[in-house]
Formats: sequence, C-alpha cells, structure tokens
Amino acid sequence: MVATGETSRALPRLVATDLDGTLVRSDGTVSAYTADVLAQLDDRGVHVVFVTGRPLRWARDVFSYVGSHGLAIVSNGALVWDVAEERPWLERPMAPQVSLEVARALRETIPGIRFAVETVEGWSMEPDYLRHHADDDRGFRPQRELPLDELVDAPVLKLLARGSGLDADDFMAAAVAVVGDRVNVTHSSFPLLEISALEVTKASTLALIAEKLSVDAADVVAFGDMPNDLPMLTWAGTSYAMADAHPTVLECATHVAPGHDEDGVARVLAGVLAGVLDG
Repeated sequence: MVATGETSRALPRLVATDLDGTLVRSDGTVSAYTADVLAQLDDRGVHVVFVTGRPLRWARDVFSYVGSHGLAIVSNGALVWDVAEERPWLERPMAPQVSLEVARALRETIPGIRFAVETVEGWSMEPDYLRHHADDDRGFRPQRELPLDELVDAPVLKLLARGSGLDADDFMAAAVAVVGDRVNVTHSSFPLLEISALEVTKASTLALIAEKLSVDAADVVAFGDMPNDLPMLTWAGTSYAMADAHPTVLECATHVAPGHDEDGVARVLAGVLAGVLDG
C-alpha cells in the first residue's frame, strides 16, 4: 500500500468514488473545495462516476456534482441512473423467487432477522423492520408494510436485512455462510445487510459503464471505505482507501487517501491535476 501525496503526470479517464465515508463529509455535505475539483476534472473530459450503496432517493442529494456525463451507480450496482434524463440507464434486479428463497433461508438460520426491499420507485418492509434513520430524517415512508411472502412479489434492486443482534461484520459473515453462493451479500458500515443478485456489484456495473465509454480498467481511479467497495477497488487500475476505512479496504487498496472529513478524494485528485499541469 502506498501513502497519499503522490501525483501523476497523466489524468485518469474515469474516476469512480463512493459517497458516504468517502466523498461526502460526516455532516452529509460535499465541500465547495471538492465540488470545484470535480468540476475541473469534468472540464478536462474526465468522467466522474458516483458509485454508492445509497438508494436512488438518497443519492439525489448529490446529483448536482455528478458532472456533464450524468450517470450515477446506486444500490451497489443494481441501478444506473441517468441524471440528465431523470430515468434508469440500466437496471440489474434480483428475481422475486431468489429474494424469497434467500430471505427464508436466512430467517431459518439467524433469529430476529427482518427484511425490506428496494425498487426504483422506493422501498417496502416487513412489519417490525428497523427502519434506517436516514429515511425518517428525509421524510421517506415505506410504500408498503407486508408479510415476507407478500412483500417479495416482484424483482427488487436490493433485499435488506436487519435485526440479528450481531455486529456488521459478523452479520455479513453469517449470511454469506448460508446464501453466499446464491446472491451477493455486503454491508456499508452498520448491521444492515445489502443483498443483490449474485453478479451485481459496484465493480461489475462500473465495468459496463467503462465499456460503454471505451475506458479500460487500467485508466480508472477508484475511492472507497467499506466492504461494499472491495470489488470496485480490486477492479480499478488504481485504488484508494480512505484513511478511516474498514480494515479490509485498507488491506485491499493500493493507496491511502486522507479521511473523508479532510476532503481526501479531492486532495488526491487535486494532486493529480497539479502533476499534469506541472508536467
């Protein structure tokens, strides 16, 4: 792993960055400094793609910074949103039968577990599901509250699970041991499982965008901080873990950036810009 402070004499063709814990500060804002650096990259033709576990309704908060290309990956790769056109560019949902079988298997193994589902339109939940405070803070209410068999009646972007009493890493490990060969299971900081179709990750969806833009993985710089970022950081030619990242992310990435409250992504990218200008 290489420490921060390096500069490059060539711009990447694509920058992929996670949001929470990475680009976005702890207070939920994107600093003016970060916004300016992103705009400079966009002006120079560098594609900046936000790649987040956030659902669409939360990701809209930062769409104004996405740049002229207008694409954002949300729900851990299950949805690519065309910001300019305000419509889906790509959907990679999980079949309802898979969601139901996985939920039943987890319920048999992990006591107290409760489920919710994410779609493009919003979210629905089982009774007694522990709602995320961010939905309450933003005034987002579930579309439906139904028993599991009725809840999972159509394709979903993500199956969400809470309520095991385990910490985030142990909760994920317990779920992977049961259903890890059927779906992709991850988390992004606290005990909330985010379950997608087996082939759906931030990396696999980012690769589809890169292919569309004729960009090789070697020309991609990626930033992240949590286990759901691991596939993307492994795939990208250059990867940065935030200084306050999850230990597995610090082990995986090839570089370390300053923390998200220090505008770490922008500071690294500003160094790259400076290296090009000095060259």
